[in-house]
Amino acid sequence: MIDWPALARTALPDMTALRRAIHADPELGLHNPRTSAKIMAALAGLPLEFRTGPSTTGITATLRGPNAGNSNGRTVLLRGDTDALPMPEETGLDFASTIPGAMHACGHDAHVAMLAGAARILCERRDSLAGSVMFMFQPGEEGHHGAKFMLDDGLLDPLPDAAFALHIMPNAPWGVVAGRTGALLASNDKLRIVVTGRGGHASMPHDALDPVPIACEIALALQTFVTRQVNVFDPAVITIGQISAGTTDNVIPETALLFGRMRTLSAATRAKLHGGVPRLAQGIAAAHGANAAVEIIPGFPVTNCDGRAVALGEAVTKRLYGEDAWQTLAHPIMGAEDFAYVLEKVPGAMFFLGVAAEGSDWHACCGLHSSHMHLDESAMVRGAALHAAIAEQYLASGFEPK
Repeated sequence: MIDWPALARTALPDMTALRRAIHADPELGLHNPRTSAKIMAALAGLPLEFRTGPSTTGITATLRGPNAGNSNGRTVLLRGDTDALPMPEETGLDFASTIPGAMHACGHDAHVAMLAGAARILCERRDSLAGSVMFMFQPGEEGHHGAKFMLDDGLLDPLPDAAFALHIMPNAPWGVVAGRTGALLASNDKLRIVVTGRGGHASMPHDALDPVPIACEIALALQTFVTRQVNVFDPAVITIGQISAGTTDNVIPETALLFGRMRTLSAATRAKLHGGVPRLAQGIAAAHGANAAVEIIPGFPVTNCDGRAVALGEAVTKRLYGEDAWQTLAHPIMGAEDFAYVLEKVPGAMFFLGVAAEGSDWHACCGLHSSHMHLDESAMVRGAALHAAIAEQYLASGFEPK
């Protein structure tokens, strides 16, 4: 049996160097050329087949085992995302971001490093693989639909038989892997409502049609809609994060804007919101003689994990690191993830990896998207080993965990 943890430990210096180089030089959106160059340099000399596409700087690198050409040779995909967030960094690290207004606050630098580490150690044991491993280095995860673009560009064709991803969690115990069957993360759609009334003097509201109280009524009614029309066991979250109107204190504005997000854990509830929210907003506005223009901008779908893939990940985690290394999540997380696009087409799973400093009070650690977010880099050993062991296990026996 291959000792994947030992192999991953030998790769830690390279993983750390790659992670820090990417962290110091973050890039946003669908085009991360400097990050892609660092990835290609880290993978140079390995027996990999590379593909890129026109829409992004995404890369797929395929490792073909000696049995990959057989009729029963499977292909498994492992994914890491590459883009950063548009925010400042306040960690004080020696390798902190050198790009103003950009930071790897979601751990994508570590995701790339762990995936590159897994690629290296899997290449070292290529002769033991019963199929092919596709490494997906994907930009544009932070709201830019990078996975969908890579799918549309055909970079995953022919589609793999299974797909797995790891996401670090800085405020979770070091080395603990967590997952669940079914909905892991929510869909995430943008909601934009513009209420149009009639402007006028603040002293004479009866001669105007004030959109501000109408917008406030809509914001409150959205919460009633969620609690009274959405099944509590198939939930939704609607958050209005921005309300804006007017230019000064003595003028009734013409319009008021509400801007927010809608999150659900099923396609059915998502469809209910898409139909019900415009009806509610427009009805309230009409009751006051105003108009509400509602725009729903589709975001990521629900991230659904296949039970067989979750069982395989659990079995591999426990085999490598013991019973306490695995945690079954009791409920989904209402964040969103564009690996969902891959899981719509390919059975698989995403797992969370705790990266709080070993022995620390992980409850007190800064979470994802914090300007102070940091991680214990030694946990990347566990991530790379899990990538490799899951790939080897799936290629050997499919979704039948040992």
